[in-house]
Amino acid sequence: MSADDQDNPFRPNVSGLEKTPSKEVSSETAAYNIITDTVFGLNARKRDNVFQAKVTFGSVVLFAIIGIAVVLLNSSWKLPWFAGALVGSFAGLVLGILASGIMLMIYRTMRHLQGKHD
Repeated sequence: MSADDQDNPFRPNVSGLEKTPSKEVSSETAAYNIITDTVFGLNARKRDNVFQAKVTFGSVVLFAIIGIAVVLLNSSWKLPWFAGALVGSFAGLVLGILASGIMLMIYRTMRHLQGKHD
């Protein structure tokens, strides 16, 4: 670099334009993600697992409350309130896992169709 280039006020500053590492995944990781998302396997994505845990927990709580309400409103069943909570929470567990799994399946399928195998 010459002295003229150093004193040139119109010379662009390229010091902040270094190449940042990309978040590209390796071909092995992409292949693993495609297989586990479309066929069978364990999902190792923390974000997906946290999402599924939150949805499942919310559905367990919601269905437990609904189970309590149904038992208290229907006195002909002669069940204690905690029986309704147990039945409702089990139903919420099953439905929460299925619903969050279906939502993740659709989301991941759309991401794979877009070519994003993260």
